[in-house]
Amino acid sequence: MIGLFNDCFPPVMDGVSVTTQNYAYWLHQRGEDVCVVTPSAKSYTDCTPYPVYRYASIPVPQRKPYRMGFPYIDLPFAKQIHGLPFVLLHAHCPFTSGSLAMHLAHAKHVPLVATFHSKYRADFERVIPNKLIVELIIKRIVNFYEHADEVWIPQASVEDTLREYGYRGKVEVVDNGNDFAGTYSEAERVMFRKELGVADDTPVFLYVGQHIWEKNLEFLLHAVARLKDLPFQMFFIGTGYAASSLKELSEKLGLSGKVRFQGCITERDELRKYYLAADLFLFPSLYDNAPLVVREAAALHTPSVLIAGSTASAVVRDGANGFLSENNQEAFAARITQVLQDRLLLEKVSVQASETLARSWEDIAGEVSDRYSSIIKRYRV
Repeated sequence: MIGLFNDCFPPVMDGVSVTTQNYAYWLHQRGEDVCVVTPSAKSYTDCTPYPVYRYASIPVPQRKPYRMGFPYIDLPFAKQIHGLPFVLLHAHCPFTSGSLAMHLAHAKHVPLVATFHSKYRADFERVIPNKLIVELIIKRIVNFYEHADEVWIPQASVEDTLREYGYRGKVEVVDNGNDFAGTYSEAERVMFRKELGVADDTPVFLYVGQHIWEKNLEFLLHAVARLKDLPFQMFFIGTGYAASSLKELSEKLGLSGKVRFQGCITERDELRKYYLAADLFLFPSLYDNAPLVVREAAALHTPSVLIAGSTASAVVRDGANGFLSENNQEAFAARITQVLQDRLLLEKVSVQASETLARSWEDIAGEVSDRYSSIIKRYRV
């Protein structure tokens, strides 16, 4: 059995949760014996074709809807998980579930794969004022990856972050996939814009992701506020500790009639509507490594505007499969205006974004399955 371990899983939705979900689904579709191990979710029942093993958890303070798990004191879970016939474990985070995966890998003498998805330092710096403590946590994270049998990253530029943290080992680049790949429909695009009450000639902008300050969302609201004469509509989808403050800032900037906060949307078909309806995906984050949302938008012919030099922008070539801006609000707003004034370029970039950034999860699962088999064979030698 292959075990996929992560600290969040539906109904908690973020890029890593979606990644874990698609790994499990498509590996199962290929006939692999696979399961997911993750914290419990209150009043939620899993309806998956593969087993999901959940351990006791409580909400993470100020990080709703994330949960903190306690697998070692959940005795029925511990007995159950130790009885499973694992042949490989894959940790998608270095914390509770990752620690559990490491423990099981050592106990059962099976290989551990660990994927580095996120820039963790920013998360800890926000809540821990002591830099020494933050550095100690980062060292523990690096230690976790140094003890994995293979370390994966979702795009090549993410290696820079790992090296900055102090990791000196080998890495393998394994792309993230996209469950929207190949599903673009112009007819649906027109229909969904009507459903959202958007006129044909009104530009639509979109942001999908956590509503946290680390994502540079204050910058984003101030940037779009500079588009005073443009009759646009922008949708924010997601939730996070800064959600209410972002709404207040939007009102303060006079954006109430142009910016709509839609909350968390977990239904993928519903989320797809917004991606399809949008002209541009606005993502000025300097916090993200390899944001899945940029690829999801690209799959549905919605190119992104990102900050040049950010890790997230490494897969984008300006004016080819997306758009890049300098890291200031005026320049970001100006880049949006320039793009909207050249509709032929926007159409061209929209198509090229879908062709270069949207690889299906089914395709990714085939590569992952082959890599797993190779790792298992090497480990047994």
